[in-house]
Amino acid sequence: SVTLSNPVEKVAYLIIFHILFVLFVWTYWKSIFTLPVQPGKKYHMSYADKERYENEERPEVQRQILAEMARKLPVYTRTGNGGIRFCDRCQLIKPDRCHHCSVCAICVLKMDHHCPWVNNCIGFSNYKFFLLFLAYSLLYCLYIAATVFKYFIKYWTGELTNGRSKFHVLFLLFVAIMFFVSLMFLFGYHCWLVSRNRSTLEAFSAPVFQNGPDKNGFNLGFVKNLQQVFGEEKKLWLLPIASSQGDGHFFPMRALCEAQNPLLANEEQWEDDGIDEEPHDSGEALSLAIERET
Repeated sequence: SVTLSNPVEKVAYLIIFHILFVLFVWTYWKSIFTLPVQPGKKYHMSYADKERYENEERPEVQRQILAEMARKLPVYTRTGNGGIRFCDRCQLIKPDRCHHCSVCAICVLKMDHHCPWVNNCIGFSNYKFFLLFLAYSLLYCLYIAATVFKYFIKYWTGELTNGRSKFHVLFLLFVAIMFFVSLMFLFGYHCWLVSRNRSTLEAFSAPVFQNGPDKNGFNLGFVKNLQQVFGEEKKLWLLPIASSQGDGHFFPMRALCEAQNPLLANEEQWEDDGIDEEPHDSGEALSLAIERET
């Protein structure tokens, strides 16, 4: 069996191992059991609005009903066609950066993606925990690979001859390196997303504001982008404790003065800006202005 000759070195290895293991399990637990946050009640249709909306067959009138609802809400983004972001499954006006998860069957605030690793939807409530889980998993794999590598060298040079231990060392080293490389790319990608204040969905499809799509619409600068996810108290950044800014319904924008709430403005403004160019004689085209996301 593999042993350490220096007792101090052995204790140091055990302390580091258990610290990383506890942080790894803690962040994984929080990523799994922190439920995604859904939009508040004020974003849901009232019984009267729902009855009006469902009984109305004209798409342009449905659009007007949604516009009346949205005037009371702090939403700044629209669909690609200039329509109001509405989920017909959850019957609600979607807050900025909110999307419907077809796996969870709910609308999730600041949804990033649905992760099969943790069998949960990653969004506003647990994105910080997910990032820490990736970070500590990466360090855990690196630690295992580093501590096992010297014994791999000894077996390679013939200094140690225990056959059973040789198999375990080779297997452990291979698995640790394999997961380390995979996690390194995934964690690096999410670090890049955090630095730009984007979600995975926004990286593939830029949010649409009054002046059109803007992939940097929520980019506030590197420091403020970090604070959006990790909070202002740096002592909590490395701990899986909720510290993200806001409540997930509203997010500061890069140029709020240039992206005034389009839902408070005249609906005809979208047509004047050339964003909403559907023909008036086509009811089907008008219906495309209302997002039906699955």
